[in-house]
Amino acid sequence: MNPTAPQTSPDPALSDFLVAHKLAAPGEAARWTPLAGGVSSDLWRVDLPGRSLCVKRALAKLRVAADWHAPVSRNAYEWAWMRFASRHRPDSVPELLAHDPEAGLFAMAYLPPERYPTWKAQLLAGEVRPATAAAVGETLGALHTASAGDAALATEFATDDNFHALRIEPYLLATAAAHPGLSDRLQTLADRTAATHLALVHGDVSPKNILVGPSGPVLLDAECAWYGDPAFDLAFCINHLLLKSLVLHGRRTDLLRSARVLAEEYLRCVDWEPLAVIEGRAASLLPALLLARVDGKSPVEYLTDDRHRLLVRTVASGLLRAPAPTVADVLDAWTTVLQAPTEPHGGRLN
Repeated sequence: MNPTAPQTSPDPALSDFLVAHKLAAPGEAARWTPLAGGVSSDLWRVDLPGRSLCVKRALAKLRVAADWHAPVSRNAYEWAWMRFASRHRPDSVPELLAHDPEAGLFAMAYLPPERYPTWKAQLLAGEVRPATAAAVGETLGALHTASAGDAALATEFATDDNFHALRIEPYLLATAAAHPGLSDRLQTLADRTAATHLALVHGDVSPKNILVGPSGPVLLDAECAWYGDPAFDLAFCINHLLLKSLVLHGRRTDLLRSARVLAEEYLRCVDWEPLAVIEGRAASLLPALLLARVDGKSPVEYLTDDRHRLLVRTVASGLLRAPAPTVADVLDAWTTVLQAPTEPHGGRLN
């Protein structure tokens, strides 16, 4: 939740929303400040006399170079996911204030960055604490456990079309199109993921969407919420730590340790299926997601060195052709390549 330049009111409909839900009085002065960081929604901090809150509105076309559209109905599912999380882990999401599903927007508490820094900001500053990763893994595992086998949630979050538009197509299928030699394997992973419905998935468990709060991790941006394969969330988050270990050379050991403890704490929570089964799915998704962040529709901005991108392609392709059975095996393979003398040294992320 990092602010940019302030405005008076970006859209009268937004001010009307606050008044309609009694979050602001008619004519009350409000200062709207856009918050940077997202590609799929507009986000504002709203400062009112004596209080602040946050308003989020989904975009029909995402802010990426590729032509990427997604239904704004995902805003309602994000709200619903956060309501679910607040019932089971109240400290894991901001306080929810009001929602307008037809307009595709909602309001929640504003959490100041001086008390709630993003995990990504901490990592960029060199603050790599495996304890934070362990807490993320435990929180994610607890939420998956709370939702597993819940028929009502499965019906409420039957958001297969949303998840396809936001995750399966831009990550797995777009990457398959870029790598014809791996397309069969990536298509198989896409089909398996789409057909797996076991728990409530957040869909965007990334360090940029996790605040490190005084009571533990706070998860944001659940626009991809879907009752599906929980292994996707686990692989998606670990993937970010692996990519950062490639370029944050000085904190590599702690980043790789963070990836391991996140997986360990998460897997301790699993009680809805055999550990080997979910871990196998996560381990096979990991290389696909690594490759997607280089050649899919949403490449990470910090892999600017061609040698780093080539390394990702090499490791990911090998693991896609010969899948590893466990997440630990994937991490071992990644670590081995990073320790090779030809691996380029990275610096800080920009």
